[in-house]
Amino acid sequence: MLALGLVLNTLGIGLFCWAIFALAVYALPFFVALSIGMTAFQSGAGLIGALLIATAGGALTLVLGQVAVAITRSLALRIAIATAFAVPAALAGYHVVFALSQIGVPSLAWREVFACLGAVCIGVTSWRRLMILAETRPIEPGGVVENPS
Repeated sequence: MLALGLVLNTLGIGLFCWAIFALAVYALPFFVALSIGMTAFQSGAGLIGALLIATAGGALTLVLGQVAVAITRSLALRIAIATAFAVPAALAGYHVVFALSQIGVPSLAWREVFACLGAVCIGVTSWRRLMILAETRPIEPGGVVENPS
């Protein structure tokens, strides 16, 4: 029974860590959606209206960010847009890792170290996932995309 508990705990923590890294790129759209939704609700849009407006605002933020990174040719602008997505992800990663480190790390200094490392890892992961859209395949002179294999 003890072995089963250890295996299930390890799988659960692994699944939770995978979810953190997979959802990191959505931190900025979530924050935008939350802000828009709260503003709409406080201005009298009602619960359903606020949810619809928040969902549309978050989706629009994500789509505009991905499209802007994909179509812009300026490397500095791509880096700026990807950084705008990575900073909220790093902030969320810091808080998640800090909260999880309270389970097994008694020292506050080490919890801060782990939280900062987690923030860097999650921020870089978010930044890299958005920058993947900027990578384009070379085009031959005839306008045909080369076979990447």
